[in-house]
Amino acid sequence: MTMGKIIFYEDRNFQGRSYETSSDCADMSSYLSRCHSCRVESGCFMVYDRTNYMGNQFFVRRGEYSDYQHMGMSDCIRSCRMIPMHRGQFRMRIYERENFSGQMHELTDDCDNMLDRYRMSDCMSCQVMDGHWLLYEQPHFRGRMMYLRPGEYRSFRDLGVNGMRVMSMRRIMDSCY
Repeated sequence: MTMGKIIFYEDRNFQGRSYETSSDCADMSSYLSRCHSCRVESGCFMVYDRTNYMGNQFFVRRGEYSDYQHMGMSDCIRSCRMIPMHRGQFRMRIYERENFSGQMHELTDDCDNMLDRYRMSDCMSCQVMDGHWLLYEQPHFRGRMMYLRPGEYRSFRDLGVNGMRVMSMRRIMDSCY
């Protein structure tokens, strides 16, 4: 299994003190007073603008991210989660309403427009059985995003992503690494 490695920097353009990790970090304030840029040496990560994996999220893979504002962060990066590589099938059930109610559909592949494909105008809860997924605010994988790993998500509001409607979803595949 490939391990990820990410380096965070206090200032934009990889300046200031740095902190390196290959795992999840729920609160970066223990290592840096702020985080305004990062460099991904290997693997894939989700970075968050609030502690404990909450708030605005941004998917990063191998490369350089010189300014947190270009990632859609309202504040500096405050936590990160390493996304393990998944080989095998992908399966997720999406529900129209919270607590797994309303219309339900099962996905095993990407969906670039939930409204066109399922005639569903909203998705407020889901169950991820297999794989790791990114859910997007707009069709065609654009806008704010949410990372989901296997588990039950009774309400997306619990993830600290306020007012986000889900309109497309994509599997995090080997090609992301």
